[in-house]
Amino acid sequence: MEEEDQALFIQEPQHRPSVSTMEAQGIPVIDLSPVTSSNPSISSIDALVKEIGSVCKEWGFFQVTNHGVPLSLRQNLLEASKNFFSQSLQEKKKVSRDESSPSGYYDTELTRNVRDWKEVFDFLAKEPTFFPVIADELDDRVTQLSNKSPQHPSHFRDIIQEYIEEMEKLAFKLMELIAMSLGLQPKRLEEFFMRGQTSLIRLNYYPPCPFPHIALGVGPHKDESALTILAQDEVEGLEVKHKTHQEWVRVKPTPNDYIINVGDIIQVQLPQNFNFGM
Repeated sequence: MEEEDQALFIQEPQHRPSVSTMEAQGIPVIDLSPVTSSNPSISSIDALVKEIGSVCKEWGFFQVTNHGVPLSLRQNLLEASKNFFSQSLQEKKKVSRDESSPSGYYDTELTRNVRDWKEVFDFLAKEPTFFPVIADELDDRVTQLSNKSPQHPSHFRDIIQEYIEEMEKLAFKLMELIAMSLGLQPKRLEEFFMRGQTSLIRLNYYPPCPFPHIALGVGPHKDESALTILAQDEVEGLEVKHKTHQEWVRVKPTPNDYIINVGDIIQVQLPQNFNFGM
């Protein structure tokens, strides 16, 4: 990131980093082995469905283990991400996102009108991706979006695409469990999404901040997506808001686990049932 005016990043006092943030001992960890093993029992799947429903209602956030995603894919992606963000700003800006596409590098994002102390790289799951020109079901015009890829690191595009395929498999598996927890058919939520056309990956980089007492990597927010599947590296920083006591809870990184956030799009379909995480 370039040298920036500190005033752009100042959070409201209630949103600033706090040493009193609770440790995340209570965030549920869900074992997905009943749906990733070769011979699951009906009783184990039923128990998993109930557990998914419970944590979605109480938290909106949970971690998953034994999810079936190869660890090597995650390691390859983290390494590629580190290599990309370690380049010069001039090199990264060669693939900056612009009005023609949301794909690419960006370092001036706002959350609630305050600058985030972060850099990102966005990549669409399918190329080309088609989006409606306007939100009108009677207007069938679409715009075509394509990805931008840096020259370095090599195989950057291939690494991301392979990872996205596994994330989509996991996402649709989770949506089946969520649907079943509500007494719906397993594929009910999947009907609202097109594989590849409704997914993207974001690589986040949070550089050292010279004024960490007033700034945040990303401000308090809710995700607009259906599901966010988050992979942390070894550096902690993610916090979630507990529904009951409204305290921010720090999430400790767990090797090879993924953090799941049930987002706003699921809320649109199921507004009376679930809590949605911040």
